[in-house]
Amino acid sequence: MKTLTLTRPDDWHLHVRNNAILKAVLPHTAKQFARAIIMPNLKPPVTTVEQALAYREEILHAIPNGESFTPLMTLYLTAATPLSEIKKAAESAHVYAFKLYPAGATTNSDAGVADIKAIYPLLAELEKQDIPLLIHGEVTREDCDIFDREREFVDTSLTQITTNFPGLRIVLEHLTTSEAVDFVQASGKNIAATITPQHLLYNRNALLAGGIRPHYYCLPILKRERHRLALVAAATSGNPKFFLGTDSAPHLTSLKETTCGCAGCFSAHAAIELYAEAFEQADALDKLEGFASFYGADFYRLPRNTSTITLNRTSWTVPLSYGDSETPITPLKAGEELSWKLQ
Repeated sequence: MKTLTLTRPDDWHLHVRNNAILKAVLPHTAKQFARAIIMPNLKPPVTTVEQALAYREEILHAIPNGESFTPLMTLYLTAATPLSEIKKAAESAHVYAFKLYPAGATTNSDAGVADIKAIYPLLAELEKQDIPLLIHGEVTREDCDIFDREREFVDTSLTQITTNFPGLRIVLEHLTTSEAVDFVQASGKNIAATITPQHLLYNRNALLAGGIRPHYYCLPILKRERHRLALVAAATSGNPKFFLGTDSAPHLTSLKETTCGCAGCFSAHAAIELYAEAFEQADALDKLEGFASFYGADFYRLPRNTSTITLNRTSWTVPLSYGDSETPITPLKAGEELSWKLQ
């Protein structure tokens, strides 16, 4: 196969930051994706419809001329979120979900939720208003090993949430474990999940073998090979409960290559090419279109895109850096070769 044409995909989990970084990274997403669910973990976080609409305008102004791209906004759920804000979100034409971060789970999650049970009234309102809840599924207790945080969240908090709110639409974001895959597969149609390119392509050896490689450090952290294989099997299965969400998370190179580096992999520069590589390795390129272009739109009850993109089988080397001297960002697979390239 020398070319691969797909219905234009969407990214159902994306960080674009704001200000100069937004302008540096958004063109990479806009050239390949029609829409993207935009994460709200800015500083300060996006907690109101009014803030989300202002952020949306900033994003729209950063879209390059000639590109067609629609940001789908989300709100950051906190213990202080009023029920009235959930109702306002339900009435908004531009807010599509609420994001739940356990406090301290990842970048800019300080305002996250410390006690899941304390927000049950909010979850009940989300269920009533039929607004999806997007979950960073990790516990953050100090006594829990970082490689076990997702599994324990699934066994405890997520099980309780789905039992108490059986009608709540949930996306368990950036799956990393076989246990999370099993949970999603065994749950009802209202439970879905996104999978990133780095978790399909790499296990934890990529982060640690031969030295610490900070640009492979993300949260949830890369896991053992058996978990990677479970993710690949889920993504390539044709099961509509699993769909594309890059979790592309840009940080300045200096903030990654430091004594306490930030978590996040920047993959927007070659997102669809990275997924194509993972699906080809699994001999499942025929399953990529559903995963990338159909299942997420169906879950969010949005129309599937009608335009297409084409990938060519062309070997190319990923640049060592994107952005400029003020905003240098090291991409995933920097200096390495990819075998597919967006036309």
